[in-house]
Amino acid sequence: MLNWHEIDTILFDMDGTLLDLHFDNYYWLELIPQKLAEKHGVTKEQAFAELSKKYQQVEGQIEWYCLDYWQQQLDLPIVELKQEIKHLITVREDVPEFLQALKKAGKKLILLTNAHPDSLSLKIEQTAFDVHLDAIVSTHEFGVSKESQSLWQQVEQKLGFDKERTLFVDDSLAVLEAAKLYGIKHLLAVANPDSTKAAREISNYLSIVDYRTLLPIN
Repeated sequence: MLNWHEIDTILFDMDGTLLDLHFDNYYWLELIPQKLAEKHGVTKEQAFAELSKKYQQVEGQIEWYCLDYWQQQLDLPIVELKQEIKHLITVREDVPEFLQALKKAGKKLILLTNAHPDSLSLKIEQTAFDVHLDAIVSTHEFGVSKESQSLWQQVEQKLGFDKERTLFVDDSLAVLEAAKLYGIKHLLAVANPDSTKAAREISNYLSIVDYRTLLPIN
């Protein structure tokens, strides 16, 4: 388990880590294919097949997370479509109590997300989860995603955290691997990012399905 005495700063991912990933999965895997199918007069399955190819071309790169990029690529009102299903944006049930306990213990809490600023602002507006955080950083500020080592160099320079005393929490194993490669000492994976799907088996990182199992913070 985590030794909280060795941790001063916690860097949190957003989607699938603090927020339920169901919104994003539904948006990109259901709603967007449906809108493309309607636009081009094809089946949803045909639209998804073409969309998947576009996803694979930029997966893990900053474009993958960029709403402006997808608006240009797909010729769809990407931001406006998110508004249609914003009721699906929810904070994970176990998050508020966990963040409150961390704050009470004097930890510094920072959001480090690949989410585009427009998506980030919508989610904050919808959930107000930012009240628990000391700082919010979108990787779009740096032009590279968390999968990139240059991002970690820039973020460390900006935030001044100690890699040896920092915990990074994410649901993406590829991103956790990048953080590990950079030298972040404490890593935690979220095994159940989408509340509508079964938890994953994660063997190479400490993982949780409920943050409250990490309490108390002492």
